[in-house]
Amino acid sequence: MTTTGEEHARALTGPWWWARRRSAVLDGGLALLSAAECAAEGVPFAREAGIPVSVGVLFGLIAGAVLLVRRKWPIAVVLVAIAVTPAEMGFLMGVVGLYTLASCELPRRVIGALSGMSLLGTAVVTFVRVRQDMARGDLTLGDWFLPFAAVTTSLGLTAPPVLLGLYVGARRRLMESLRERADSLERELQLLAERAEERAEWARNEERTRIAREMHDVVAHRVSLMVVHAAALQAVARKDPEKAVRNAALVGDMGRQALTELREMLGVLRAGGDAVRRPSGVPLAAVGEAAEAAASRAAQSRAAAEAGEGPCLSELEELVGQSAAAGMVVDLSVEGEVRSYPAEVEQTAYRVVQEALTNVHKHAAGAKTYVRLAHRVSEIAMQVENEPPPEPASASAAGLPSGGNGLVGMRERVVALGGVFVSGPTDAGGFRVSAVIPAA
Repeated sequence: MTTTGEEHARALTGPWWWARRRSAVLDGGLALLSAAECAAEGVPFAREAGIPVSVGVLFGLIAGAVLLVRRKWPIAVVLVAIAVTPAEMGFLMGVVGLYTLASCELPRRVIGALSGMSLLGTAVVTFVRVRQDMARGDLTLGDWFLPFAAVTTSLGLTAPPVLLGLYVGARRRLMESLRERADSLERELQLLAERAEERAEWARNEERTRIAREMHDVVAHRVSLMVVHAAALQAVARKDPEKAVRNAALVGDMGRQALTELREMLGVLRAGGDAVRRPSGVPLAAVGEAAEAAASRAAQSRAAAEAGEGPCLSELEELVGQSAAAGMVVDLSVEGEVRSYPAEVEQTAYRVVQEALTNVHKHAAGAKTYVRLAHRVSEIAMQVENEPPPEPASASAAGLPSGGNGLVGMRERVVALGGVFVSGPTDAGGFRVSAVIPAA
């Protein structure tokens, strides 16, 4: 496995321009070998040039030590190696310098020009030296050997280090590109994981809101009717025992219905909570998948709720009858051709009427209420309007509390389906709730 860019940056622990200490040690060792080679080759050069041997050795030491800066200034090293080629010194420096030059991120024309200069210089020096040896009689080969020796020597000292350097440079750039891509991929995975966590948190908040809305709709209406019937039961218990018995039976039925709906809802929640269990210690690549699974928990719970039995528009008459049995005067009118709708649309329409009737029980007990339902071509409309209560004190006669979340829940339900919700007081002193929901 390759290290990431951050780890690679922390690995730069070498002195000066070296990335690592071992690179500095390697260049130092090569510089010592090159200096020793050039110093040894400086002795015959000094004798041929007619200068003191110490000057030739010192010149060789200085020239060979230039290899120490090959990583910082590779062009300078190659130029020095070309300059000392006529003195027949710096072979190690030339080979290592050409390799370093070819492996660096320099323009190809610069690498080609300096390599060509080194090739030409080596060929010329080799040609001259071999010709001098043949003239002195040290070599008895034919004239064909002169160009052969010049070409083979120059190619042997130039082509291998240049080709190897080009290969190593290309491989190094490839590794750096892969490292950058790995860093980019890691950042993208982290960003995806963060976004998935945000989506999961948003889904959890939406699911909590939906659960609170469902609990409010289920409990508020049933319990409100139970409180109203209980108050009526207390009032007529001694005067009309038969009516008291009927009210007690209604309270029991409503309590059982409320418990049944609550049990179904809790069963859905328990199934949705056990559907996905997020493992601990997941790797980075699996964070997105786990978060996506958590984000889909709301959709699974909603689908499970829709698959079960829920309220629908066919139960609207029963709902109105329950309010009428509690003493409310309710007028139900249905317009248009009755047809079936998606489960979510029917449940929302039912809950809007249910919550509106509950608000009438809470805030306008005894007021006459009109429930209108209209089946249109591409939408369904509903309206619940009540007149002012007959007595101002009757609104709170049953002592029903109000949390102020009913209208908010109705609006959220309708808007979630792309509908329109309007509520507010009427000019006559009553209250009106209107909603229009698309049929699809």
